Amino acid sequence: MDLAQHADARLAQWSALTRGGACCDRPAPGLCAGDREIVRFPGGSTAQVHLTTAMIERLRPALRTSTALNLTPAPTGWVGVRLETGSDIDLLATLVSAALLAAERTTD
Repeated sequence: MDLAQHADARLAQWSALTRGGACCDRPAPGLCAGDREIVRFPGGSTAQVHLTTAMIERLRPALRTSTALNLTPAPTGWVGVRLETGSDIDLLATLVSAALLAAERTTD
């Protein structure tokens, strides 16, 4: 099992997340909170987390310090996470927690 699969399996156990469903209209595996896609695994050793643009701006100083993260220049609300070590999965889990919080607060 590669790290992306391990992360997917770990996060799929969270009661706040469900696999696929109406929120995921793409072939990449995804996990949703209600009708909002929260995390997806587009392939390789990567994940993408929907933090919302407001949450990204709030966390940007801390997010910039991580070499495992890919912040897109355009405000999409998504952050890429390279999964190369076990600590990257922990980082992903932390970001998913933040994404769940952001999803409760906004419809971004």
